[in-house]
Amino acid sequence: MKDEHSTVKVLVLFNTVNGGTYKMAQEIAAGIEDFPGAKAILKQVPRIKPLENEMKQPFASVPYANISELTAYDAIAFGSAVHFGNMSADMRYFLDQSVNIWTSRKLEGIPATVFMSAGSGAGREAAILSFWNTLAIHGMMIVPTGIMGTSEIDKSIPQGNTAFGASSLAGIPNSIRPSKGELHVARLQGYALAKAAKGHQLTNSLTGQTSGLTRQVSPITDKDQKINITETKLKELNISLPKAPAPVGNYKPYRVSGKLVFINQIALNNGKVDHPGLIEKEVTEEQARLATRQTLLNVLAVLKEAAGGNLDNVKQAVQLTGYFYTPAGYTKHAVLMNEASNLLVQLMGEKGMHTRATVGASSLPMNSSVEIQAIFELE
Repeated sequence: MKDEHSTVKVLVLFNTVNGGTYKMAQEIAAGIEDFPGAKAILKQVPRIKPLENEMKQPFASVPYANISELTAYDAIAFGSAVHFGNMSADMRYFLDQSVNIWTSRKLEGIPATVFMSAGSGAGREAAILSFWNTLAIHGMMIVPTGIMGTSEIDKSIPQGNTAFGASSLAGIPNSIRPSKGELHVARLQGYALAKAAKGHQLTNSLTGQTSGLTRQVSPITDKDQKINITETKLKELNISLPKAPAPVGNYKPYRVSGKLVFINQIALNNGKVDHPGLIEKEVTEEQARLATRQTLLNVLAVLKEAAGGNLDNVKQAVQLTGYFYTPAGYTKHAVLMNEASNLLVQLMGEKGMHTRATVGASSLPMNSSVEIQAIFELE
């Protein structure tokens, strides 16, 4: 049985010739490692025919995988160039060697996702689905992209992304590929795969399951139902809520009106502001995301007090409004705010879904780069 805080190991397995799929693989790996406690391992499938000048390629140092190691990971991302509406011959030959893994059912339930580099883009959906056929036969849990990230990418240029998985239009002339939008979706896809892998790992740890084989699970009893669900989820995510920040003026940290709770917080951490300053000038976007996460944790710490010390007493999130200390013309407020929204939904599930607004500000209290106003409903 795995410890609930153990590392999630995710294999990013790819085949590339010109390096486009490798760039996508790197972004998938970055998205995986954006998820707390997840580690990405990049490997190539062996080549049927040696690649000319391979040792001069940027992916030359990436090791080759062997078929038997597929069962050693908590999830797998598969990447390939599109060849006539299908995966590459190298990838197909590699997966065709997995018959013994299939008959022993060792990949059943393991999350998997697919990304590709598509040349002109012809047949890219069919190519991803050609992967899905094999993964479904293995009983793997397929993680698609849906429309994640599409609202945040540049629609003035052709983008190769599909609802089934990220892809790059590698053959578009006079265009740098993969595009920023294609890489953005790939990163989100990696994060989604790591999240699914953590869920699968935790399910196995609760049931004592160590392979794809099914087992009987005892029915949930009344005693089980009394478990503090939100606190359990916090432990699963290896999150400790901070001490609720004390007011620094003549106001309360929260106000309950009827069943609604109103909260405002900045990125305070042990009395100091995390990553203070103007975003893009004094604070990088990565630092701004960390500050956004800290601000949301402060909101939750205050919310816990408002809910009588038990976050299970929260019926639902209603509204989040994010204020960001940004220069004129800044446009990525929504990307930064995703850090708070994703964490809230990850922690509270459907109850964490909320309406949202994001606002740029010329300054914020204590030079914080982030402030969040939140409204929740209590049971």
